Amino acid sequence: MSRGDYLRDPIEIYRVSRAQALIETDLRWVSEDLTEVAMRLVHASADPSLVKDIRASAGASAAGRAALDGGAAIICDSEMVAHGVIRAQLPAGNPVICTLNDETVPAAAKRLGTTRSAAALELWGEALGGAVVAIGNAPTALFRLLELLDDGAQSPALIIAMPVGFIGAAEAKQAVIDGDHGAPYIALAGRRGGSALAAAAVNALCSEFGR
Repeated sequence: MSRGDYLRDPIEIYRVSRAQALIETDLRWVSEDLTEVAMRLVHASADPSLVKDIRASAGASAAGRAALDGGAAIICDSEMVAHGVIRAQLPAGNPVICTLNDETVPAAAKRLGTTRSAAALELWGEALGGAVVAIGNAPTALFRLLELLDDGAQSPALIIAMPVGFIGAAEAKQAVIDGDHGAPYIALAGRRGGSALAAAAVNALCSEFGR
């Protein structure tokens, strides 16, 4: 490729990229209602093999879209997830919440003997009920969320479970998939995941393609 010989139009870049992703992705691995989520994850990672690891409870994407249409908050485990949510596509000006950097979190983490990401969940309170929760960074946050739900916390409308890492990530997501925690979920099984993928899943639920 010679200098300057590349696509520059953002609309055309997205169109061509999506078309290529559709060619390379075997969507037989997911149900029709998860197609847009799958395509967004593939596009965000440039990895069509991810589609084989997508897991979801029945009706999860519909539950997430309905909640967002109704103005549900989006609660994120990290600022990277929060900043990845495309505000212009939110269907009801939905609030995007991340409590990780609250000034009380470091002391809470020390007191509880856990990570800041897990301690930050103590501030979610009533906002958790009916929210779309997107976890793309910390397995400890996902484990703590499940503990809160098992202890009677208000149920979110949807859990997007996509933390990444070598320690705890696969196990936390498998706990979502195998457990009965009272909330619909979309998860990416295994160690792969990340903030960009969690945000991409949220954006997929807001996308016109997913409706």
